[in-house]
Amino acid sequence: MKSADGDEQMPATKPLVPYRMTICGLNELHLHRDGDVTHVLSILDPEWPDPIVFDSYHPHRRLVRRFDDVLTEYPGAVVPDEAHVTDILAWSHKLADEAAQHVLIHCHAGVSRSTAAAAMLLAKDNPGSEAEAFAVLRRVRPRSWPNSRMVQIADDMLARKGALLTALRKHQRWVATTHPDLAELLRGGDRAHEVLGL
Repeated sequence: MKSADGDEQMPATKPLVPYRMTICGLNELHLHRDGDVTHVLSILDPEWPDPIVFDSYHPHRRLVRRFDDVLTEYPGAVVPDEAHVTDILAWSHKLADEAAQHVLIHCHAGVSRSTAAAAMLLAKDNPGSEAEAFAVLRRVRPRSWPNSRMVQIADDMLARKGALLTALRKHQRWVATTHPDLAELLRGGDRAHEVLGL
């Protein structure tokens, strides 16, 4: 039996992560001030100021990492690398140790870096769950296009032998169909080859 997005429906099992997950962009952070967020992952551009909205959040723990939303290296860019991905994956242990209840992950627009991080966290401790991780992502943040460089690094680090990338491509095809405006926007940037290759 298949769900509306084409994924095989599995029997009810425990969720991939034991906490509620929210993904958003900078301009949505104010919407979650009263959402009982316990942990935040902030992925910011290297020179972007720290969002002051977090001063009005309930007490929470926060990890900040700074790098650009790019796929390839070019002068002046801070590209996502193994150290960034390692930090994000290692953060999952802190979430477990501190019994996280509501995890908010954000980047600039809530489309690329944050959604890649979310997919990695969803799949990290669940080998074989890559398709399910992206199915959860489609429910949490349907209009998303995860940074494929981050997903590639995570696939290698987690020894998934391409399974994360295969699930990402399926996700991209779904997004291109259901959110053609986003796909059209991406055609003009360094993700054009991903859109045209669907």
